[in-house]
Order: sequence, then structure tokens, then C-alpha cells
Amino acid sequence: MKKVLIITGGTGGHVIPSISLFEHLNKKFSVKIVSDIRGSRFIDKNKYNYELIDVPNLFSKVYLFPINIFKYVISIFKSINFIKNKEINLVISTGGYMTFPLCLAAFFLKKKIFLFEPNSVLGRSNKIALNFSNKIICYDSNMKNFPKKFNFKKIVLEPILRKEIYDIDQNNRVNIKNKKILIVGGSQGALFFDNKIVDIIVEISKKIKIDVIQQVSNKDSISLIKKKYDQANINYNFFEFSKSSKEIYEGVDLAITRGGANTLSELSYLKIPFISVPLPSARDNHQYYNSNYYLKKDYSWIVQQKDFNTMEVCKLIEDIIVYNKTYIQKNEKLKKITENNTWNNINNNIIRIFDEN
Repeated sequence: MKKVLIITGGTGGHVIPSISLFEHLNKKFSVKIVSDIRGSRFIDKNKYNYELIDVPNLFSKVYLFPINIFKYVISIFKSINFIKNKEINLVISTGGYMTFPLCLAAFFLKKKIFLFEPNSVLGRSNKIALNFSNKIICYDSNMKNFPKKFNFKKIVLEPILRKEIYDIDQNNRVNIKNKKILIVGGSQGALFFDNKIVDIIVEISKKIKIDVIQQVSNKDSISLIKKKYDQANINYNFFEFSKSSKEIYEGVDLAITRGGANTLSELSYLKIPFISVPLPSARDNHQYYNSNYYLKKDYSWIVQQKDFNTMEVCKLIEDIIVYNKTYIQKNEKLKKITENNTWNNINNNIIRIFDEN
């Protein structure tokens, strides 16, 4: 049986795809996930074949660079031994600085290397590793920062989602009279949402009954947000990013989100129209380009944080959920995604890719 090593770490944006890939591959291949300490918090160690391999961040603190470069070289040799001892045949990297030593080790050992890039901008680590990798799996055929000379390495697929996403029943509604709004900031949260979106929800609730499920980034904000929602008679639930997807997504009418590739692909598959407010500090502005990918397909709306106007956003949400302007149109377009992006179709495609390569 072919042994596959999935390397990941850092934020949920890197780790969630590794979980999706594991679930698709583990019945056909012997699969192991390795991650750094930061990424480990997103992985259920009892559910996935997982191991911790920590890698120093070379540029975390300038004065530690000489020490970190030494540790980094050591991590490459450790990675070589790890791949040898585990008799790995194929390595899949989901990007991030922590994956690079293992990619180099796989290259030195002449193992096949596949990169995975869910974003619409090629990540920096993946861009370097692209020079010696075999293939790169992506969603956006026109991703930014991609060297044209490596176009032959691209494999474009429909989004690869976690198994639990396919099991969510969007018709299961506790209260069909109320509009249910999801507010999610992704694995890193969104303090901006805690401060800005809550007042908008309260204002809209004067015109229509609303249920809210919200990821709150700052625990100190919870009591104030609760008070505002209670005064407006809004039903609400707060959640952490690691919470079950079924509890988060089921029955949602509209989402207000950042521009993480995983969240946007999950919302799209579940036919949930969304307003994206891309994180302006995201590296290479990748959240904007992720959001724009779906905007061009007419699945969603984008509001840039620098242009955020409370009254305008309030009116936009009202038009969407109160008056149904453009909502039905986008919802109908989203339904077409589900037709092709089934678990079996995606699973067969992924298995075929790694069987043939």
C-alpha cells in the first residue's frame, strides 16, 4: 500500500485542507498527517493518524535568526530521517513555512511531491517548492503569482471538503420564520466583526426576526454582545472555530465572513450566499482574490474593510434578507455547484490523481 505523508501547520487555512485530503485518501492509502504546534490545535489526534514535527519560523524575531537558521537546517535532516523511517512514497504539502523542510527532504530522497493551494494567490512556500514538485492541486486556474512556465503542473479540481460538510442538511430548520445569519471570522477570528457587525444585526432585527450564530473573537466582548442581542430580542449562539460544522452551518440563510478559501468553498457548496469582508492584512491580499473568485461567479458580495460603511452594509443586508433582492438569483446559481461537487465525484478524482502519479 502506497504511504502518503500530508504536511501542514500554522492556521486553519493550511490545516483544514489536510484533514479533507486525509479523509479522501485514507481508505485507499496509508496516510499520516504531520503538523507544527500551531496547526495541531485544529487536528483531532484520536481521529487522524497524526504526528507533531515542529519547525522554527526563520523570521519570527530578527535577533534569533542565527539560532533559527541552525534549527531549520537540523529540521531538514530530521525530516529526511522521518521520511526514510516511515518509508513514505509520496508527500502532499498544504503550504506554509513549516512544510518546507519536509518538502526539501522529500526532494533529496527523490519522493514525489504534490502541492495543494486552495487560495487564489499562490502561497510563498508553495511558490518556492513548485520548482521541484511534481504537481500542484488548486481550485483557481487563474491564480495570482503563478509562474506560467509551471502551468503544466496544475491540476484544477472542485473544492475538496471535509466529509462532515457533505452530511449537513440545509433543509433542517428549527425556526423557519426567522432568518438565520452566520458571522464567522475564520481560524484567526475577526475582532472587526465583534465591533461592527453586531450593531448592524440589531438594527436589521427591527424589521425582521433574526437568529444569529456567531464566532466571537474576543471573549471580553461576549457580555456586551449578549446584552445588545438580548435587548433586541435576538436569538443567538456563540461558537469557537473548532466547533462542529453541522452546528454552525445548518439552516443558515446568509453568512458574513472573511475571505478564507476553506470557509468560502464550504459556504458555496452548502448554497449559503455570503458577504465577504476580506482581511486586509492577509498575505499578498489573498483573501480579497479568494472572495473575488466567487464574486465573478455571482455567488456572493464583497465589502472591503477600508470602504466599510455601517449604513451601506446595513442596507445591503436588508436588501438581501428582507427584500430578497438578488438573494434568490445567487442561491439558484449556488445550487449548480452541488450537482458536480459530490463526495464520490471528488473522491474518485483525487484517488485517480494519486494512483496515476
